[in-house]
Amino acid sequence: MIIALIDNGSLEAAAHLRLRALASALSDQTGASVHALSWKHSDRVPAASLDGKPGETLAPFVRRHAAAGERAFLFVPFFISPQGAIGSALRRDLELLQTETGGFDFNFTTGLSDSGALATIIAERVREVSPATTPNAPVVLVDHGGPSSASAGLRDRLAAEAAALLSRPVHPCSMEGEHPPLLADLLSAPDFANRDVIVAQLFLSPGRHAGPGGDIEEICRASPARCHRTALVGDHPRAAAILSAAIQRALSSTIH
Repeated sequence: MIIALIDNGSLEAAAHLRLRALASALSDQTGASVHALSWKHSDRVPAASLDGKPGETLAPFVRRHAAAGERAFLFVPFFISPQGAIGSALRRDLELLQTETGGFDFNFTTGLSDSGALATIIAERVREVSPATTPNAPVVLVDHGGPSSASAGLRDRLAAEAAALLSRPVHPCSMEGEHPPLLADLLSAPDFANRDVIVAQLFLSPGRHAGPGGDIEEICRASPARCHRTALVGDHPRAAAILSAAIQRALSSTIH
């Protein structure tokens, strides 16, 4: 069985290097070989920026292993939620590859959103930043945003759960997309402008959105609020522990 930690992919080297580091940690924790794999994009990152090893994307990866006789794949989703538009498109691509290669079996482990621990991670990230802010600084939880109502629903639910853990309001918003409020608008509102604001980043990797100089940083810099951004959800030690346990459960189920 081929096991791969899979993300959406990024043109930023830092995002794929982070994916590799997490895959290596999962390999150590589970005793199984876990590949770092992107759905798209990462094969376009110059290999020189990836320690000389090109990034791998889904279709060539599956074709290569299927040609070598592999017929079972276990994918570990490194997404905030695998139930949105990306998850559906990823499954469609795998089904097309099944037909193209003559057939193989694939399954997904549970992901971070299935664990019930994302709100705990968000709350811990907020607490890390809180000492640098004024008392009662507003907290906003920002995700990427997009067309999926399921993703927006998860965003709102996680904000409510984190608020309960923190005993303070957490205001959900998105960087962009069709489900307001948007981060730029929220930071300009009277309750947030000219104040310390904790921006909890519901992002996994330091790509062009949540990485240094990325979209979230630019939005914060351009806003009238004094923004204090949290570290990313995907860098938290709990994320590796959650995914490691998911792999072990899936392998145990396969064995039995």
